[in-house]
Formats: sequence, C-alpha cells, structure tokens
Amino acid sequence: MSDKKKTGFESLAKASLVPQEQMLAVKKEKNSFVIGLPREISLQENRITLTPDAVALLVNNGHDVWMETKAGVGSKFSDQQYSEAGAKIVYSPQEVYKASIILKIEPPTVEEIEYMHPGQTLISAIQMGHLNPEDLHAMMKKKITALAYEFIEDKVGGMPIIRAMSEIAGSTVMLIAAEYLSTANNGKGVILGGITGVPPTKVVIIGAGTVAEFAARAALGLGADVQVFDNHLYKLRRIKHILGQQLYTSTIDTITLSETLKTADVVIGALRAEKGRARHVVTEEMVSKMKPDSLIIDLSIDQGGCVETSEITTLKKPAFRKHDVIHYCVPNVASRVAHTATNALSNIFTPTILRAAEEGGVEEMILTHKWFMKGVYTYKGSLTNESVARKFGLKHKNIELLMAAGRF
Repeated sequence: MSDKKKTGFESLAKASLVPQEQMLAVKKEKNSFVIGLPREISLQENRITLTPDAVALLVNNGHDVWMETKAGVGSKFSDQQYSEAGAKIVYSPQEVYKASIILKIEPPTVEEIEYMHPGQTLISAIQMGHLNPEDLHAMMKKKITALAYEFIEDKVGGMPIIRAMSEIAGSTVMLIAAEYLSTANNGKGVILGGITGVPPTKVVIIGAGTVAEFAARAALGLGADVQVFDNHLYKLRRIKHILGQQLYTSTIDTITLSETLKTADVVIGALRAEKGRARHVVTEEMVSKMKPDSLIIDLSIDQGGCVETSEITTLKKPAFRKHDVIHYCVPNVASRVAHTATNALSNIFTPTILRAAEEGGVEEMILTHKWFMKGVYTYKGSLTNESVARKFGLKHKNIELLMAAGRF
C-alpha cells in the first residue's frame, strides 16, 4: 500500500516537474534607420524637425542622420553643430532624399517627390487647405509611405504635434496683435489689454481649441476683454475650466457673432477644419461692419481660413486691408519662432523614432500602434485616409487590410 502511494507520489512529482511546452515571446530585433533632413524650399519655412542634441542621441543609438547643408540655419542651428552631433552633411537634395526616412516640415513639392524612391517613409505636414491631387498621385506612383503631422495621435487620442504648434501659435498671436494695434503700424493706436481708467481692448476668438486656450490666456493676462465662440459646448466648458475664469463664451450664432464683431478690436480665427473642409464662419458682410483699423488674424489660413475675406500673406508682406480692416493671414505662425518650434518638434519625433527602431521598423510601428497608424495617408501606392480621399473624390483603402494582405 505504501509502495503504491509512493509510486503515485513519484508519478505526480514527475508529471509536475517535467517542463511544459510554452509559447515564448520572440524578442524583436532592433532596427537602424537612415534619416534625411532636407532643407525646406517652401516660402518662409524656417523650422527643421530635429535639433543637434536629438541627432546626437539618435546617432548614439545606431542611426544615421543625413542633413542637407544649411537646413538648420532658419532655426539658428549651424551645419557645424549638426556635424559635431554626428550628422553627415550632404550638399544636394538628391543626396538627402536617398535616406530611408525623410523628416521634413512642409509637404514635399512635385520636384522633391521626384528625388524620392519606392519604399521610403515620409513624415511631414499635409496642409489639407493647399493640398493638390498631383502631389498625391506622384507619391502614390512612387509607392511612398507618407504620414501627416496633422493626423498622428498619441496613446490617449491627442495630437501632440498639432498641440505643440498650437501652443506656440496661441502664445505668439498676441504679440502680433500688439504690433498691428500700434500707431507704428498704422493701427488703432491702442494698447493690447487695458490700464487703469481706460476701457480694455476687446478680443474675439473663434474656436476653443489649444490655440484659443493659449491666446485667451495671454490676452487675459494683459487685461483684455476676451470672448470665445465655438460650436462645441464641451470645448467651451473646457476652456473656461482650464483658464479658471468666467470669460464670455458662445456658440457660433450668426446674429450674435455679427453683433460682437462690430465692437471687436482684435478677431482671431482659430477654427480647425473638420473632415478636411474649412468653414468660413465670418462672412465678408460681417467684416464690412467692423470698426476701422480693427484687426483680423486668421490662424486657420493653413487650412483655408475661417474668414471669408482672408487671403494667404507672407512674412515679407504679412498684412493687407479690406473694408478698412487689417488682415494678418500668414500661414505657419510657429515659423516666426523657429528655434522654439524646432525644439518642440524634436521632443516629439526623437522618442517616436527610437520607439519605431525598438519595434523593428516603421511598418511594425504602424501595425502595432494605432495612434501612429492614423498618421498614414499613402501606403505603398494606395491612398489610405478617408478625409483626403473625400476631398478629391478619390477611392481609399483600409490600411490595416493592406498591411495584413502584405504579410500573408
């Protein structure tokens, strides 16, 4: 009996101690990239995507960085700084566009797309308001995997690049407003804000996103009377909560907005295009009833503008008058403070590139992180973004299905 028990215990022990087959996690092989930083050729673009410090970190992690000569000059970074950080300085766009990953600010021109080759990854802005189908077709023909700043999200559904640039734009816009309200620029000759015994200037902000938040904070700090309009009540509640003040908020009702604009000193257009379409919520008739020498700053001009009378201007000729109202419609306001903007962009892109390398490559990064996948608008010859497809009446394909098909 005892022998049987002993045998039973022995068999139980043996069964328990025999190693069982298990699926072990396969360690992903770290990838290394060749990253190209072209010199921007678009008008008034001064930013670059990576700082010298970021380049040094990437190089120390086994990546190669090729930078076109003088690409960092607009952001006050020299070729020598990048070279000392480990970047290879190249002297033509043809050379820099041989890199496997192209990091740039502005969307590529048709000429720049010609330099590119099949299988490359491009990360840049898309600028839906100025996008043309020729550029899209050129990228699809080259079978480029293109990601747009405007579409890339983070793990919690936010848009880190858009937010960073919006913070800069919102903080900068009040400095611009102060310039154009001054007598020196043939403005109204009033101080932005208010002083004791003098009524404060009235600032109307259309939109209640990040740009509006930082613009309102700056204006309130100067003592201005701020009013915010947006059609999303949750955004209006959010901005009141964040600012901690009972500022005037309203939905975009045509009559209310029109009456408010008649007494405004500064109007800031800060509406984001929804589903790829810009909305002109301020009509020309509304503008014609505004006070002489009042100021409109349309920060939505990158996406087509939210003021009907807005037209794209440049840093050399930033403003024009219509109905005796000053219009400032320079796109890429963040480029006015290029050094700060480059640091902000670099802080986002550096960890993203390092993460993609850890995942085993850009395709693996796209496949395993939906927040990154949302940035893709062309993939190996196919258009994959619904908003872009709708804008031009084109067909698009689901990127998850495309990637799955390519793996089997």
